[in-house]
Amino acid sequence: MSRGKNKFGFDPIEPPKDSAKRERNVGPMGAAVREAAASLQETTEAKIEQRRRNAEDAKAWRSAEAQGRVLVRLLLSEVETTDLPRDRLDLAAVANSDEMEELKASIRMRGQKEPIEVYRDAQGRYQLKKGWRRLTALSQLFTETEDEAFMRVVARVEVASEDQPDRVARYIDMVEENVVREDLTFAEMAQVAIEAARDPQVEGDDAEAMVGRLYASLHKMKRSYIRSFVFLLTELDGAMKWPKDVSRNLGVDLARILKAQPDRTGILRRSLSACAAPEDQAEALTFFVQASQKAKVAAKPSPKERKEKYEFHVGQTKVTARSGECRIVSQRDFTDVPRDRLERAIRAFEAALEPTGNPRVTSL
Repeated sequence: MSRGKNKFGFDPIEPPKDSAKRERNVGPMGAAVREAAASLQETTEAKIEQRRRNAEDAKAWRSAEAQGRVLVRLLLSEVETTDLPRDRLDLAAVANSDEMEELKASIRMRGQKEPIEVYRDAQGRYQLKKGWRRLTALSQLFTETEDEAFMRVVARVEVASEDQPDRVARYIDMVEENVVREDLTFAEMAQVAIEAARDPQVEGDDAEAMVGRLYASLHKMKRSYIRSFVFLLTELDGAMKWPKDVSRNLGVDLARILKAQPDRTGILRRSLSACAAPEDQAEALTFFVQASQKAKVAAKPSPKERKEKYEFHVGQTKVTARSGECRIVSQRDFTDVPRDRLERAIRAFEAALEPTGNPRVTSL
């Protein structure tokens, strides 16, 4: 059998050299398979990208939650206001003020734009830290309208930690918004410092020292004003019924007087106890300041008229007296007087000027 032939005696069949190659077009089934494979690959890549984004979003969410930047919607009934004392002295007046009506109108039209801030107490209840006016406005709106839109409040929850959070920091958070807006009177800021010092969970500071911690961002002069009101409210011990109506200057004057004349504190307390309205209180305080100032002036001895110098004669001797100087001019030649005798004369002169005692004058 010749080389190149098979056992059947046939030569290999070779296509003609000039024949065109066969075109292999993809059929409908192949195209469908290829499209499905491409689609599957794209879907897989999209899912991988989505999972990556989801992981990043979850990480960002956990970070925001850990930093207290996540807002929640709480039922009004879930929020307590019993733990921290409020930074308002007359809450009823604030709740019924024109400003409260304006806030309610804004929430009614535009919704709650600023969240309140809460934290969990030892029993796990939400306690209000910031936003008493917003919470009160929503409560009033829900009572007036029974609209479920006002049944919940948007809140930021303080991040829980294993360590006990700084109690003073919560006081600072409560007042800082109103302090920045200059919406608190000096009496109200002083009352917060007094309450914080009395708080059994706050250690180590009296009310005046607490002013420095609560209002560290304020100018030192403002802190001085707050301390004056702390002293005033502490000394009067509730006798002043409308402290927030006391102006800064009047409060500072009252504190200064009571520090200098503590025996007049009882007089002021009795005067304030008879006041039936803020106007009566203002009149009583003004009268007290004026009377105290007059009493101080009357008790102060009038300074003696001071002379620059004066002169007189004793016989032929002229004497000129000035501060620190007594000049004697005489026709006598003092150099002829023995020194020991002149010294005795000077000692007798000094002894005679002593305000007490009867000095013995040595004979010249």
